[in-house]
Amino acid sequence: MVLLGLAWPLVRRIGLGKLPGDISWKGEGYAVYFPLTTMILVSVALTLILNYFPRLFK
Repeated sequence: MVLLGLAWPLVRRIGLGKLPGDISWKGEGYAVYFPLTTMILVSVALTLILNYFPRLFK
C-alpha cells in the first residue's frame, strides 16, 4: 500500500485514476476522490501476480 501510494503520481500518468467508475466530488473548499475502478484493477493485477510467483518456485 505504501509503495502504491508513493507511486501514485506515476500511476496517474499512465491513465489510472481517471477511469470510468472512479468517483470524484468537489465541493466548496474540499474535494473527495474515490478511485473505485482503479482499485479493482490494481486488486486483480496484484492477485494474479501474487498467485503466479509461488508457482515459479515449485
